[in-house]
Amino acid sequence: VLVHGGGVLSLRWALPVGPPPCYRVQSARFEVEGMDLKMESPMNQESIWSARYRDAGDDYLFGTAPNRFLAHRAGLLQDGRTALSVADGEGRNSVWLAEQGLEVTAIEISAVAIEKAQRLARGRNVDVHCLQADMLAPGWPPASMHDAFDWVIGIFIQFVGPEWRERQFDAMKQLTRPGGRILLQGYTPKQLEYRTGGPSAVENLYTTELLREAFADWVIEELTEYEDDVDEGHGHRGRSALIGMVARKPGG
Repeated sequence: VLVHGGGVLSLRWALPVGPPPCYRVQSARFEVEGMDLKMESPMNQESIWSARYRDAGDDYLFGTAPNRFLAHRAGLLQDGRTALSVADGEGRNSVWLAEQGLEVTAIEISAVAIEKAQRLARGRNVDVHCLQADMLAPGWPPASMHDAFDWVIGIFIQFVGPEWRERQFDAMKQLTRPGGRILLQGYTPKQLEYRTGGPSAVENLYTTELLREAFADWVIEELTEYEDDVDEGHGHRGRSALIGMVARKPGG
């Protein structure tokens, strides 16, 4: 099922039977030929996340300001034209990226979050192309999105454990063009001492060694563990144990 309206593209799909569908990106629309699509995956948490964002009411669960690690690299982001924000939530990062002059696509599983992101984008007079999708679904991303983005941004996307993290990172790598970059911000295991945001499962958290191994075939331009006082809405607030990475895909 493909729904496009009000600035929101909703794409729901599962592993196809027979030949794969043809996806074409034209004016930020994904056209699907030859099949009906329904999204299913073991990590489909749309209802859980939509409930969290809905319970926040008119407030934004993680605020409307961009993540600080991302914002402090505004100059570096100009080395590119297109950006994809994965698990984008209510739009605080994708809207800020659009304000920097980038052509921005946001992937988010929650329909409620997408509606709030679009509201934020309209209020700031920028365009963000929103795609409702489960990035862990079989066969994702579609071939037409491979090597498509100069920047792929993942801010606090540690909602998966080791059994799904490789799949998550592989999808992000496929989306990045040769010479493009992935920017990650996450929590380290020490965050469990602070409990000011993030998952409670230590296996979901990042270490320098974990990210070096996961991106061993990429050029790691920056990788740092540090602590900071975070103020991101009601969801992330207080002293936090953080890690940030910028890695460049070979080629290009």
